[in-house]
Amino acid sequence: MGLLSLAIWTPIAFGVLLLAFGSDKHAGAVRWLALIGALAGFAVTLPLYEGFKLGTAAMQFVEKAPWIEGFNIFYHLGVDGISFWFVPLTAFITVIVVIASWESITERVNQYMGAFLILSGLMIGVFAALDGMLFYVFFEATLIPMYLIIGIWGGPNKIYAAFKFFLYTLLGSLLMLIALIYLYNVSGGSFDIATWHKLPLSGRTQTLLFFAFFAAFAVKVPMWPVHTWLPDVHVEAPTGGSAVLAAIMLKLGAYGFLRFSLPIAPDASREWAWLMIALSLIAVIYVGLVAMVQKDMKKLVAYSSVAHMGFVTLGFFIFNDLGVSGGIVQMIAHGFVSAAMFLSIGVLYDRVHSREISAYGGVVNTMPNFAAFALLFTMANCGLPGTAGFVGEWMVILGAVKSNFWVGLAAATALIWGAAYSLWMFKRVYLGAPGNAHVKALLDINSREFFVMALLAIAVLYMGLYPRPFTDVMDTSVAELLKHVALSKLN
Repeated sequence: MGLLSLAIWTPIAFGVLLLAFGSDKHAGAVRWLALIGALAGFAVTLPLYEGFKLGTAAMQFVEKAPWIEGFNIFYHLGVDGISFWFVPLTAFITVIVVIASWESITERVNQYMGAFLILSGLMIGVFAALDGMLFYVFFEATLIPMYLIIGIWGGPNKIYAAFKFFLYTLLGSLLMLIALIYLYNVSGGSFDIATWHKLPLSGRTQTLLFFAFFAAFAVKVPMWPVHTWLPDVHVEAPTGGSAVLAAIMLKLGAYGFLRFSLPIAPDASREWAWLMIALSLIAVIYVGLVAMVQKDMKKLVAYSSVAHMGFVTLGFFIFNDLGVSGGIVQMIAHGFVSAAMFLSIGVLYDRVHSREISAYGGVVNTMPNFAAFALLFTMANCGLPGTAGFVGEWMVILGAVKSNFWVGLAAATALIWGAAYSLWMFKRVYLGAPGNAHVKALLDINSREFFVMALLAIAVLYMGLYPRPFTDVMDTSVAELLKHVALSKLN
């Protein structure tokens, strides 16, 4: 079993173990076993960085074995510079969520922790799959544990939110399945994604495939106007569910554009780039304005996620190195920052049991340590230089200006809206005199919560101050992808 298989199946094995043997009678042991599983899952991803070779766009750590031989379907794994960082990122966020949920989840603890560990393995499978059907199985399987996490441990309208999440994402994926079957037929019975990249497809066929993939990936990102499921789901989901959904699951759709839409339908991607850029700018500007009027902290951060992911799709479809690399960097940075924002809201919710901004005020007076972390994460959400939130957005803006000045200018306004809604929320929640008796009675974060916040703060600052390890890994793969798209246009 190779490193990628270990990264996928280690958390899944621990998750199944928790489901099979855990119970609320032994909740303490269940939590420790979940933490051991999450740490083991993260540990097996660390040698990947040590062994990753720079300067090549080839797939690395490749594993291939027959799976369903009658249909030529393989268990085929590998990562390149585009997909590499999402493997350790997923495992890292899983560790954070297990620690953050230590005290807040008191019922069905084994099922909750088991669902997250299984979800972690499935998401890594999406980023590592090199066989189209294997990708589809992992892509759809991620819906099941997240559906259960929302539907069992969510808020008052959890069933509605869980169904909306499931239906939106499943319906979009059915068109992708049709596209995968079509590609299987025209490639002579192969589900190998690399083979599909070389198919000489007509312009009309590419357009149909492009929109079939768009239906699946745009909903998952989510892009405007198919983003409406996200705020409802975030509001109802438990804190850990919101953190993983924003930090990792939204990235599955954006990753799909890079692995399927651009290389398989390059001419259609260029032809319809104007539409993708327009939808991305609407997400960046309009949804950013929508975030400003939210009264619920989770809804505000959910809308800000849609706006930040708009930068990702914008970067991909301006077709230059800065834009595509900036989009990938933004995906990684948003993983750290969005998880930190939702977990910060969870700290307050665990104490006051309200997500309404009006329920707070002056939190800095009673929780100074926590308020310091919250300020850092809020600044990162704004895109403050020196934090992870700045690097990707700045690269995308530079790439957009290089492509079209007016597109770059429109994208840059997001920094204004981001500062407006983030700082206004921080002012109303944290600054001033204590807003009520609940705030006066608050206790500052304990050592476990401090540890979680500190880990995320280190990640946010490290990536903001020294992004080179992240960009070095992806540069060659991004250049190769853009070369493929450009050559296709010439041919």
